[in-house]
Amino acid sequence: MKRLLAIGFFLCAPLAFAAPQINVGVVYDYLDADKSTYLKRIFNGGDSTAFIKINILEMIFDEQGTAREIPLQSQAGATARDGLMASPARLIVPANGTQGTRLLYMGEREKERYFRIRFVPVIPEQADEFALTDEEQADYKKDLAAGVTVLAGYGTVFFVRPKNTRFDSVIDDGSGQYQIRNNGNSVVVIDEFKDCVAGNEQDCQPTTKHHILAGRTFRFDKQAGRQYRFTVIEGAAKKKVEVKG
Repeated sequence: MKRLLAIGFFLCAPLAFAAPQINVGVVYDYLDADKSTYLKRIFNGGDSTAFIKINILEMIFDEQGTAREIPLQSQAGATARDGLMASPARLIVPANGTQGTRLLYMGEREKERYFRIRFVPVIPEQADEFALTDEEQADYKKDLAAGVTVLAGYGTVFFVRPKNTRFDSVIDDGSGQYQIRNNGNSVVVIDEFKDCVAGNEQDCQPTTKHHILAGRTFRFDKQAGRQYRFTVIEGAAKKKVEVKG
C-alpha cells in the first residue's frame, strides 16, 4: 500500500505509582459539514486529579502524504483564530471522573482541514491558569511525590469536513490489485481492514485503519488464497466490502 495517511497518537511515557491516567477515547474525530462544534470528553482512570493542557496545531499534507504541523493564525481584522479552538483549553479532571472540552471551528470551509489535538497532563504551576492557590499547588505536588510520577499525554486527529461535502469514490477491482480513488472533497475511511487466509478468520494480518484524503488513492495487491474484508465509510454511509485474491 502506498501513500496512506499515517496519523495516530503519541505517548510521552508510561505511568508509574500515584498519577493521573487519561483516556481521550477515539483517536480520530470528524466534524460534519452542518456542525461547527464538537464535544470531546476526557476520562481520568488514575488515582489522582489530572490537570490537562490542550494544544492544537493544523496539519498540512504534501503531495507524498507527509504532514507538517503549524500554529494556528489569527483571522485578519479579528481576534479569533482561523481554525480550531478548545473551550476550555485547561481541564481539571478528578480521579475516575470525566470532563469535556468543546472544540469550536472558526474560519472558511471551502476545503477540508486537519488538526492535531494534544491532551497533555501537567503538574500545575502559577502561570498555568488552573486557578489554584499556592497551597493547593503544593498539596498536589506533595501527593504525587510519594512515587516516581511520569505523566503521559495523547494526541488525536480532528477532521473538519468542507461546507459542501461531496463523496465520490471510484473503485478499480483489477486482476492483481484493488484500489479506491477518492474523487470527492472529504476524507473516506477504510475501517477494520482485514487481510486473512481465505476461509480462516483466525489466520489474519493485524487489523488496520486507513484514511483516503481527497484526490488520493488507497490500494493493495491481491494475493491468491487470501481474502480481504473492510468497511468503506463516507460520512454517515457505511459499506462492507469483501475482496478475494
